[in-house]
Amino acid sequence: MTLPKLYRKRFMPNEIVYLKDDIITYQGDNVMVTEWNVLHPKAKFSHGVSCYYLEKGWKISKFLNKNNELVYYYCDIIDTAYHADENSYIFVDLLADVIIYPDGAVKVVDLAELADALEEGIIAEAEVKLALRRLDGLLEVIYGGGLPELLRYIETEGVEDGQ
Repeated sequence: MTLPKLYRKRFMPNEIVYLKDDIITYQGDNVMVTEWNVLHPKAKFSHGVSCYYLEKGWKISKFLNKNNELVYYYCDIIDTAYHADENSYIFVDLLADVIIYPDGAVKVVDLAELADALEEGIIAEAEVKLALRRLDGLLEVIYGGGLPELLRYIETEGVEDGQ
């Protein structure tokens, strides 16, 4: 079976990037796990692993530094489109994000960017509503103590079997 191609679509800046170097390490019905290196070098982190919860609209990423130490978890609110004719996924970044630091602190970020994008006509009202609902759902899970379950695919070695 040929692995699908992965793309990331962003509104700000307006771009679609082929994630040609991302490696799919697990793919289930509604979950996909990838390992990756940063596209542009960063001082704080160099690589990581991401778990896409396709139906929930969340991408939970573990950002690691060059010593393989946790910098933070970064949770993107996304929308996913699968194109069977090309066997490709386009992950649309809906701008709202959550950062979870190693000490457990939770920070919601980029809501002003979401509002700006709506104001400038870059993002549709329906996408903003979707982003806010998905953000709310993610925060309910996090604040309800469900973070360990969300992290199970990226905290476990050898998730090939989906366990």
